[in-house]
Amino acid sequence: MAKEVEETVVTEQEFSAKDYHDPPPAPLVDAVELTKWSFYRAIIAEFIATLLFLYITVLTVIGYKSQTDPIKNADQCGGVGILGIAWAFGGMIFVLVYCTAGISGGHINPAVTFGLFLARKVSLIRALLYMVAQCSGAICGVGLVKAFQRAYYDRYGGGANEVAPGYNKGTALGAEIIGTFVLVYTVFSATDPKRSARDSHVPVLAPLPIGFAVFMVHLATIPVTGTGINPARSFGAAVIYNQKKAWDDHWIFWVGPFVGAAIAAFYHQFILRAAAIKALGSFRSNA
Repeated sequence: MAKEVEETVVTEQEFSAKDYHDPPPAPLVDAVELTKWSFYRAIIAEFIATLLFLYITVLTVIGYKSQTDPIKNADQCGGVGILGIAWAFGGMIFVLVYCTAGISGGHINPAVTFGLFLARKVSLIRALLYMVAQCSGAICGVGLVKAFQRAYYDRYGGGANEVAPGYNKGTALGAEIIGTFVLVYTVFSATDPKRSARDSHVPVLAPLPIGFAVFMVHLATIPVTGTGINPARSFGAAVIYNQKKAWDDHWIFWVGPFVGAAIAAFYHQFILRAAAIKALGSFRSNA
């Protein structure tokens, strides 16, 4: 009889046990990271990935505007179109996240880094240095575009984000908040340990929905703001283009993405994953 009870308990424990483990929260300040080569390798990966991202995508934007210039190409087709631009942004994110996820996490976006920091996935030191690397990479990437396409760069806006005519700043800010929420929410969902445990046999599953999220958001918001949802992308283009209109609207492309990322972090961690309820339950159990 005792043996039967023991087997029953073991069986119940096996069924109730989780097949995944949530990583412990990252410390707010982790000075030990500064002594590890893997930390600096991750920063370099973020710099190079953001450089490549801006180089390809801004070239695509300028190429599209050049091909659709009614004065220069009156009899030619419209080039890649908005759909092609959206594919360039989404496709590059898919490729770069796939390449760098195992090194740096594949953030390539200060808003993503900010959201993960709020969720205690990365330390403050890592978050700040990632953002510096991302912004520096963006500036260098757009700088390369200007160096190779100087004749077209200034003429076609340099790929800088601006509020489109017919839209006010409030509409643009709302578009950036919602667009970044979609992206960061997708990042949280695609990298959730619970989901990863179920889908570990599909190695490209996380980068794929993240790339598609960027693609879909660009389709919706290119006509409104040119689609920022990435402060480094907007900052790098504004620094190299350096025109008044780009700087007048530039605050939107920092405030919007950071607010959207914060809402996504709160929604995923405290609503979907019920972190607050779990913590309260643990407190009651201990009491």
